[in-house]
Amino acid sequence: MKTILVPVEPHDGSGRILSLAAQLAGKLDAVVTGFALRRPQIAAIGWDPASVAIVTDPEWDDQRSDAEARAQFERIMTEAGLGTAESVDIPAPKGARFRWHSDPASGDEFLGSFGRAFDLTVVGQPTARASGSSITSLEAALFDSGGPIMVAPQKPVESFGASVGIVWNGSSETARTIAFSKPLICQASRAIIFADDGGMGLRPGGEQIQRRLAENGVDAELKLLPDGKIRSGEVILAEANAFGCDMLVKGAYTQSRLRQMIFGGATRYLIAESPVPVFMAH
Repeated sequence: MKTILVPVEPHDGSGRILSLAAQLAGKLDAVVTGFALRRPQIAAIGWDPASVAIVTDPEWDDQRSDAEARAQFERIMTEAGLGTAESVDIPAPKGARFRWHSDPASGDEFLGSFGRAFDLTVVGQPTARASGSSITSLEAALFDSGGPIMVAPQKPVESFGASVGIVWNGSSETARTIAFSKPLICQASRAIIFADDGGMGLRPGGEQIQRRLAENGVDAELKLLPDGKIRSGEVILAEANAFGCDMLVKGAYTQSRLRQMIFGGATRYLIAESPVPVFMAH
């Protein structure tokens, strides 16, 4: 996992997202590429698709936005101790580096497609505020890039990845997410698997995932949750807090996305409420 994409969003909270991307680069000896994300015309006001509103800004200036985004990106990366990767055509030397994608500011469609050229995309936890990160940007990265995302929480993250919680519900999405996140899981001082204690049919249980990680050199603990609680975002966060987890790994939308919008679900809850970074893939 050596290439990281981070969209630089036009709001005050973008600094915490960039800081998380810089920390990831340091952990993985990776190159971070930033680009200016254009303010979306459709802003999610709530989680219900019927509650979106059309947002336009007659004073929006792509050129000014790009310059401000680049200045912020380069400042935060430099302050974090990352070096520069001079050319996109030449692989960066060893060590955490950064580069700027100099095309004009682009929107969510570009974010999703451009993300296919990277190992990981870092996005912000969405809010209902027009000035915050958008759920449309997160889902573009999640569904269209073909790779994993790291969701940065609302508050700045000083450190993460020492104690990793893995949310196992037997799904193919979560199996894929574990594979993507292995470079980070293998660096953790502690890993804990939260799994269902009931019958999972043909799906492997938590013990088999524990064995999978052990074969990869990860001595993970196992906590079985009763009565299908593995599908409760509230329970997952409570358990993660009790174990001191500073990062979560979970497959995204392992139930129908529409069902989660109507009835709720663990993915929806963790995206909105997690106080720690969440590593996700679909």
